[in-house]
Amino acid sequence: MIFKYYQTKKLHFFLLFLLLLFSEWVIAARCLYISSYHKGYEWSDRIEQAIRDELKGKCELKQFDMDTKRNRSDTYIKKVALEAKILVETWQPDVVIVSDDNASRYVLKPYFKDHAIPFVFCGINWTVDAYGFPYKNSTGMVEVAPIVGLFDKVNSIIGKPDTAFFIGSNTLTDKKNLIRLEQEAINANIKLESGFANTMSEWLGFYQQAQNYDFVIMSNYFGIADWDPLLIQNKIKQLTEKLSVTNQRWMMPYVILGLTKIPEEQGEWAAKVALAILDGMKPSEIPIVANRKWELWINKEILNKTNIKIPRTLLKKAKKSCGLSL
Repeated sequence: MIFKYYQTKKLHFFLLFLLLLFSEWVIAARCLYISSYHKGYEWSDRIEQAIRDELKGKCELKQFDMDTKRNRSDTYIKKVALEAKILVETWQPDVVIVSDDNASRYVLKPYFKDHAIPFVFCGINWTVDAYGFPYKNSTGMVEVAPIVGLFDKVNSIIGKPDTAFFIGSNTLTDKKNLIRLEQEAINANIKLESGFANTMSEWLGFYQQAQNYDFVIMSNYFGIADWDPLLIQNKIKQLTEKLSVTNQRWMMPYVILGLTKIPEEQGEWAAKVALAILDGMKPSEIPIVANRKWELWINKEILNKTNIKIPRTLLKKAKKSCGLSL
């Protein structure tokens, strides 16, 4: 009995030693996160937080922000991409997570295609064709917006529309969004016009013009340097006559209806895949997927300034937004 006790005791100590050894190995692992954008941009912040929550205590996490939403010149982007490349080469992470298009376009594709270091991408809009994915060392989650679902909601509110106007900022992301919207608009037999704004004045001009169409699609305001949220809200309340919709949650203070993507889904998935890679899986063994989760929103503050009637079933399902309280 004494012998069995000591044997059991030794086994417990051995298992504890292995557990501590494994924990130290996991913590010693290095995870690098390269964001295309900047802190304060809601989409990036929420992806980052999901990544941090998932990786906390499981690897050493370092972050590099490319800040290419506010700095869009080719010279700047190539310079910051080279800085990210040098960081990867000098810090030698065990896995790299890259979010949104520019990190894949300017860092992963030119410098690390089929490299020994594994990469997980997320937040790439609509398609990975431009990057030639998959690579041997990469997998990821593509970001798609529920355009068909959004058009269905529009139909249920105003009937079958003939025309729509798209307003975006003058950025790569919004131009990609418009391409996909144009395809779906053709399928829905909707004539779609568009405007890309560099300034708040341009944006308001497009919004006023959009009131001549059956409904308005709003994509983003990031990249518009002089954006004034309160001024825009006040102007919208004065100008709005037609239904406005979005796929971006942070646009809800300025639109009536949103069917929005959830950035946390991108960050959580990317972090879990990074951990699976640290645990021995190869990126090539993990298929590229698209996001699957959406939220329905109604902004009653703007809605109540119009004669638009939202079906009761939609009102019951939707989360409510009001002003800048999101």
